[in-house]
Amino acid sequence: MKLAIIGATGLVGNTILSVLRERNFHYEDLLLVASDESAGKLIHVAGSNYPLIDIQAALRSQPTLAIFSTGSEVSLTWAPRFAAIGTTVVDNSPAWRLHPSYKLIIPEVNGHLLGRKDKIIANPNCSTIQLVMAIASLHQRYGLKRLVIATYQAVTGSGKAALNQLMTERQGVKSQDPVYPHPIDLNIIPHIDTLLDNKYTREEMKLVHETRKILDDQSIQITATAARVPVLGGHAMAVNAELHQAFELEEAKKLLKDTRGIVVLDEIAKSQYPTPLLAQHRDEVFVGRIRSDISQPNTLNLWIVADNLRKGAATNAIQIAEHLYASSCN
Repeated sequence: MKLAIIGATGLVGNTILSVLRERNFHYEDLLLVASDESAGKLIHVAGSNYPLIDIQAALRSQPTLAIFSTGSEVSLTWAPRFAAIGTTVVDNSPAWRLHPSYKLIIPEVNGHLLGRKDKIIANPNCSTIQLVMAIASLHQRYGLKRLVIATYQAVTGSGKAALNQLMTERQGVKSQDPVYPHPIDLNIIPHIDTLLDNKYTREEMKLVHETRKILDDQSIQITATAARVPVLGGHAMAVNAELHQAFELEEAKKLLKDTRGIVVLDEIAKSQYPTPLLAQHRDEVFVGRIRSDISQPNTLNLWIVADNLRKGAATNAIQIAEHLYASSCN
């Protein structure tokens, strides 16, 4: 196993390195790829120093597996070149998520679709991962008719520069190079990613298209509003899920409790429910405030929280790699 991390110095790249160590992911050689300007610098990983290299050098090294944590432009240019030499690519960018030839994978939900011929595998959007983790078993049992979603997303979802903006503003200093069009400290910004012609943002439409693809059901009606909040890490979302069939609330809770990767925290009388602080540095998806919608039948309310850098990105990508490796050994 020769493993390449493309974008090793970013927030997700750093998290990938931490998760690799925690999960004892086996590799013989580690290639850490960053920008040309960073080439030659050393990064300390698991007791060893590794030099940062450029992507051309990584390609020449012919890695077994490459995890991309870069923008779409880099993935679109380089992922096919790695795949062409036999490297398996797990891509964190939006580049390949909706491409009909490539699979969009959450291992607990649709990992069974992966095969040895898959050379480019898309990692879903962070919010999509935690949403689908929570609703997949409900969809299988009752059928999802419609989802109404509001997300409350941490600044780490925008990268290091956004984190710097928040911390600078928190010190009472105006950011000189802001990521957001408004201050984020003590504020909420209902605008994530590019505005599209339909007046939704690209982030909101990711939830629509990616959820349908992963669940293999284009009939699910989905509407979303995505907001950025002054939280360091951990995305939260309020979800109203209309189901095709009637359900018993306790049965729905049990389905969630029995779902691998889900932790149910739902004792509001004891102030037990998911929060971003609780989810930080954890790989589980947390679900609480589970209740029937009093305004219409067959409808459930959920509050879903997960660490956006871990299960929302790094951990899910590594789980894909683990699934592939386990399958190839069997």
